[in-house]
Amino acid sequence: MKYTYSTITLIFVAGLLLSFGNVMAAGTSSTSRSRPSVSPEFKAGKKAVEEKDFQSALTYLKKANEKNPKNADIHNLLGYSYRKLGDTERAFQHYHIALQIEPKHRGANEYLGELYLETDQLDKAEERLEVLDEACFWGCEEYDDLKEAIEKYKEKKKR
Repeated sequence: MKYTYSTITLIFVAGLLLSFGNVMAAGTSSTSRSRPSVSPEFKAGKKAVEEKDFQSALTYLKKANEKNPKNADIHNLLGYSYRKLGDTERAFQHYHIALQIEPKHRGANEYLGELYLETDQLDKAEERLEVLDEACFWGCEEYDDLKEAIEKYKEKKKR
């Protein structure tokens, strides 16, 4: 009986630890090797993204990038802001930089996949979904969101 309680406790603790990995801020990645920046510029840029003020976000995030150019989270949010402002070329550039720094960055993979859908590159979006499937062993919001976006894209193309 002692063995059973130990096993149950171990499973419970492992489950808790794994679930905390999914509690991340938008645009960041739990696998971040580039360590999310906590600079005032990054915080202000992230807040501006959350408020959908993408022009202001770019101002702050560019300053954060000057201080920490090897931060995948900064490049991911730069890409996201450029994409929302319609500058697909710069969005692609920053998503690719984020993925050079951190190939399994969940946010960058999701958002790049969405950008591929916006530019009618379904095959490349599905490649990003495969990367997320590997990166999100127990599942994650980024995988679910991109999968849903791909399904909606396919439905729209059927019409």
